[in-house]
Amino acid sequence: MVADTRLPSASSPEDGPEARLASVRSGIADAARAAGRSVDELTLVVVTKYHPASLVRELAALGVTDVGENRHQEAQAKAAELADLDLTWHFVGQLQSKKARQVRRYADVVQSLDRDSVVDAFAPTEAEPDPRVIDGFVQVNLTDDPGRGGVQPDDVEAMVTRVLDTGTIRLRGVMAVAPLDEEPRRAFARLRTISERVVSLAPDATDVSAGMSGDYADAIAEGATHLRIGTAITGNRPTAP
Repeated sequence: MVADTRLPSASSPEDGPEARLASVRSGIADAARAAGRSVDELTLVVVTKYHPASLVRELAALGVTDVGENRHQEAQAKAAELADLDLTWHFVGQLQSKKARQVRRYADVVQSLDRDSVVDAFAPTEAEPDPRVIDGFVQVNLTDDPGRGGVQPDDVEAMVTRVLDTGTIRLRGVMAVAPLDEEPRRAFARLRTISERVVSLAPDATDVSAGMSGDYADAIAEGATHLRIGTAITGNRPTAP
């Protein structure tokens, strides 16, 4: 019998961040219970793209410890403004290799390693022989569209080897976004299989970053360890600056 992993009713748009966060935490707990897992296995990364630093500060006061950002310039400014908070910053957007070293200055985790040039940009250089070590996830493209971010499944092992060879990235596991035209749980099941392949090369790289506001229960059912949730907690995004 397949467990029912449908998400609970969403909080009202009139609800504030505290109510929305509580609703998502409740949904995560329900999904974990349905999957026979503990919530202690799961890391909630709240994605705050386009939202002000003041919202991140409010969420931190509510117990949020992990924050995700998609855009370097915005992430850099927020991290600087909120340097007094004990937050783990995740860079979850597509990363340009020329920005990688700047991102390393504030990001603790980069979840979008998907090109050789990006990975190589984190390697030591003559100017920076002992760079800060960051955590990283190899992003996998679960679609047939080569224009989407992520490594094709057949190329994952080569990318994992390249990450391991840098010596400056601590490989945590894999990350992916469910395709819009596929049932999320089926996609996340494929990601689980890819994760198992990665672990055969890097036994410590057991983490799986998958699941967003609309499909995190399916991701939990298929073994996700990191959930990247935005609007369900932050509310609708403001217009891009």
